[in-house]
Amino acid sequence: MTESTAESTNQPRESLRQQVRSAVIWRSGTQILGQVIAWASTFLVIRWLDPADYGLFAMTQVVLVLLNMLNGYGLASAIIQQPDVQPRAIRQLFGMLLLLNFGLGAAQFLMAPLAAAYYRQPEVADLLRVQSLLYIATPFIALPYALLARAMDFRKQAQVNLISATAGALAALAGAYAGMGVWTLVLAPLVLFATRAVGMTWAARSLMWPSFDFRGAGAMARFGGLMAAGQLFWFVQSQADVFIAGRLFDPHTLGIYTTSLFLTQILVQKFIPALNEVAFSAYSRMQDDAAGAATAFAKSVRLIMVAAMPFYLGLAATAEPLVLVALGEKWAQAAPVVHLLALAMPFMTLQILFAPATDARGRPGIGAQNSAIGALLLPIAFLIGVHWGVTGMAIAWIAAWPVYLAVTAWRSLPVIGLSVRDWLAAIAPPVTAAVAMALLVALLDRSLPRMGHLEHLLLITAAGAAIYGAWLWLFARETVLDAIRMVRR
Repeated sequence: MTESTAESTNQPRESLRQQVRSAVIWRSGTQILGQVIAWASTFLVIRWLDPADYGLFAMTQVVLVLLNMLNGYGLASAIIQQPDVQPRAIRQLFGMLLLLNFGLGAAQFLMAPLAAAYYRQPEVADLLRVQSLLYIATPFIALPYALLARAMDFRKQAQVNLISATAGALAALAGAYAGMGVWTLVLAPLVLFATRAVGMTWAARSLMWPSFDFRGAGAMARFGGLMAAGQLFWFVQSQADVFIAGRLFDPHTLGIYTTSLFLTQILVQKFIPALNEVAFSAYSRMQDDAAGAATAFAKSVRLIMVAAMPFYLGLAATAEPLVLVALGEKWAQAAPVVHLLALAMPFMTLQILFAPATDARGRPGIGAQNSAIGALLLPIAFLIGVHWGVTGMAIAWIAAWPVYLAVTAWRSLPVIGLSVRDWLAAIAPPVTAAVAMALLVALLDRSLPRMGHLEHLLLITAAGAAIYGAWLWLFARETVLDAIRMVRR
């Protein structure tokens, strides 16, 4: 190979690396800033509202999440994944998104009384009717999102997301301060979606006439359909707990459970999806480099777990003082639930990292089949666990997710081109260090004298961070150096 040929080969890789680096910096950086703003408002709102408000809101989310699985984001992903896209296909996508979402909004409005009857809570119907307005904004978010992601332009996405998150946070604070109760939790997403729709459309310059002539859009529809099928199965596994518990728990108890779940899923629900968006776009660009994509997957998993493992196990170790400091005494019942749920979150995080890699390889059916397995496994666990109350639901998470992860890894790793041994080697250092940290922090926690909750939390958190960092540096120094090099590059 000549020098000029080698340079021309390396240039696309370097260009992609620069794009991925820029995407991660903008998407994750603004995600962190946006979440700091959202958390500040969320924890204030939680202190002002009652657990029963969050229980009622959780009941509406089952319907909302179900219908949102059909909102056309899978069709938008087809635009990202395809090597070449014609303007006509983009107009067809816009037409599909409009038809789907206006239909979903009407369906939710009509289904509202049925959901209220199932949960035996009349107010649920009114909440759902107002929330049906969210679907109007979805086409004006999904289409520009796809166009910007296809161009690897996550800077504009990130800026709009930050602005809309701030608007939603301010709306939540205003609603809670005004005494709107559960309606605060409806107002905030309405403001967020409206702001995001306007901002995304402006950023991508995507306002156009839709096309309702769908001839030639079969490939896009099939790809989107497979991803939607996977999302439907994901709905079953992610909402089965609230659907089952909501029928048997009162709003207060359900609020304790869902707020505990919110705390433990902050990382996996708020940050990992943002990284997965970048990963899917990057893996799609690497379809002709299977080995490179497998290596990139292993490195990304390792880097994510270096940050995720101490968060989850630290959360488990500090659950009681953290809940009392962050949420207040009226949420004290959530502490043991947070402790248990945090132990299941590493398995959930690892499991959801597989889908972008297999989808980008042109195999969305793998992700759909994996989701189908989860849609069978997790509801069975929740149906058993609900008989032991909130604690039983938390134990069901711990029992089911390791099994689900093992099945997903066994089915997905061959498609990605990574061996089980290499995958385990990638995650072993942070897992080992985090387990050691959690055990030592638990011993320290028991030996400390009585003190204020905030002082207690700060002391054991600082000790945990020091232990985790020291362990990695002493026993897995190359992992630390590799993570530093990867971030710097």
